[in-house]
Amino acid sequence: MGRISWRFHKRTEGLVNYFRLRWSYMKLCWHSLTHNNHMNASYATDVCMEPVFWIVDNYTHLLGPFFVVGVALLTTAVVSIAYWIGLPFWWDKSPTATVILLIIGNWLLLNVIFHYVMAVITPAGEPPEGASLKEVVGICKKCISPKPPRTHHCSVCNKCILKMDHHCPWLNNCVGYGNHRYFFLYMLYTTLGCLFLIVFGIEIGYKYLWLDHGENWTETEPLEGQPVKLNLSGHIIPVTHLNEYDEDLLLPAQHNLPTPAELYDVNSAHIASRRRALWFMAFMCVAVVIALGTLCSWHAKLITRGETSIEAHINQSERRRYQAQNKIYINPYNFGPKKNWRLFLGLVRGRTFWRTVLLPSWHKPEGDGLSFHTVHDYEYAKQIDEWP
Repeated sequence: MGRISWRFHKRTEGLVNYFRLRWSYMKLCWHSLTHNNHMNASYATDVCMEPVFWIVDNYTHLLGPFFVVGVALLTTAVVSIAYWIGLPFWWDKSPTATVILLIIGNWLLLNVIFHYVMAVITPAGEPPEGASLKEVVGICKKCISPKPPRTHHCSVCNKCILKMDHHCPWLNNCVGYGNHRYFFLYMLYTTLGCLFLIVFGIEIGYKYLWLDHGENWTETEPLEGQPVKLNLSGHIIPVTHLNEYDEDLLLPAQHNLPTPAELYDVNSAHIASRRRALWFMAFMCVAVVIALGTLCSWHAKLITRGETSIEAHINQSERRRYQAQNKIYINPYNFGPKKNWRLFLGLVRGRTFWRTVLLPSWHKPEGDGLSFHTVHDYEYAKQIDEWP
């Protein structure tokens, strides 16, 4: 007789031992990483985000042109819908109000297009090769070249950027010393433009998206005139006697007029296309106001404090370090909210707010991007106040 041996218990025990061994190995790796003086939460986060950083560094520059084309197409679509549906609606309502809205809307559109194009085509700025720098704060580990103050290396562009804020894929360009103002004003005017469309499109949206078009139609005035009926082709025929026409013998009338059914189909398709366009426009405008408005508010806060996005993290770490030593860290580039905004927008050397901010302006930023005045330069801070 054969002998049967059951190995299920042994295999189960071997599987359990395998998982116990793997779990012990994982705990050993974790303890080896965390039980030392070189490990902290920031380092662990950087390690976990390393795959994301690798994807961004290697593929963002390839996707940039598609993002730029996407922005252009979406902007064109929203503006086209505004002219297609909004212009006739407001013209029928009030020609005077329509002219005013056209002036305001096209002024916003002009600023949006100008600042976006300038933010895309204007170089953010990079240190010149072989030039002697007035100030050097370090050596770039990737470029192996001197770094001026507020300069950081962009892994997407693979070069150092003067006064770098961040790399924007929607611009396919870095945001830095040369185009930071264009970038911020683009966000500001785009947010204002979408708010403009939302405010003056609420009534249009209510008409096409919420009102019931013909489904609950009620008669407001009694019908007057001679009763009519339709023949087989839908032609309207007056009725003088109830049995004057025999439907079986009556031939369809020859005509090229649209029948009621055709008119209903055309109107329904027209209203449906407008509804789809308005839903698309409403979604885009609300999304832009939420996303771009939040980003614009964040950058406005940074400008008020005289720092970039990268410097915001650096200054936060410095404040904590100084606080541990019972000291107060002062941002050397923070001249106060009013002076910071004047320097950022270029409202110095006789430039006015109306000409520089409310209208497109090509003026370059203050300085050369290689060296920056600090709060310790009393004469420079005083000079800003004296500039008209």
